[in-house]
Amino acid sequence: MKFFVDTADTAEIRDLEATGLLDGVTTNPSLIAKSGRDFKEVIAEICQITKGDVSAEVAATDFDGMMKEAAELVKIADNVVIKLPLTLDGLKACKALTSQGHKTNVTLCFSANQALLAAKAGATYISPFIGRLDDINMDGMELIAEIRTIYDNYDFKTEILAASIRTPNHVKECALVGADVATIPPSTLKALVKHPLTDKGLETFLADWAKTGQKIV
Repeated sequence: MKFFVDTADTAEIRDLEATGLLDGVTTNPSLIAKSGRDFKEVIAEICQITKGDVSAEVAATDFDGMMKEAAELVKIADNVVIKLPLTLDGLKACKALTSQGHKTNVTLCFSANQALLAAKAGATYISPFIGRLDDINMDGMELIAEIRTIYDNYDFKTEILAASIRTPNHVKECALVGADVATIPPSTLKALVKHPLTDKGLETFLADWAKTGQKIV
């Protein structure tokens, strides 16, 4: 499974990139707004930090507007992925951009039928929002499993990019049902390494080592 980080905080991205565990970055208008910085400037800096795919979302909702904005976004860096809404105009833009050789991420997916359409439009990634489905008492993980089955049935190459992840358990469950990518908030990604028994074991090892009075260096 690939790990993307879902943020526009370049300091957080640098920190995670240094671990060697990061495969890409996703952003959206809300995350860019939190940064308080110029949109293109943020995307350009992120693309310099990581060689992985960086999703940059269009703001237009009509086909012509999306295509004009996409033409500007792909100029920023070679690893920019155009993020498009799951609407008919968004799917039309996805098909056109894919035909031009650009990577696309179709976002705001909440049903298997929507994911099927995105795959037929040639999307590089489909982003089902599992946390938001859980919020309204629907099973976000069931959606991931349904998409996995459909894509495998027809050998679609579109990658399932699980989004709106809230907890480490979400990450584990996505891996179990076969999501290709998980895009994760920085705090949740860092929490994956945590376990109380790991902390307790390390504390014991260090205490025992101190008793020996030895040093490695």
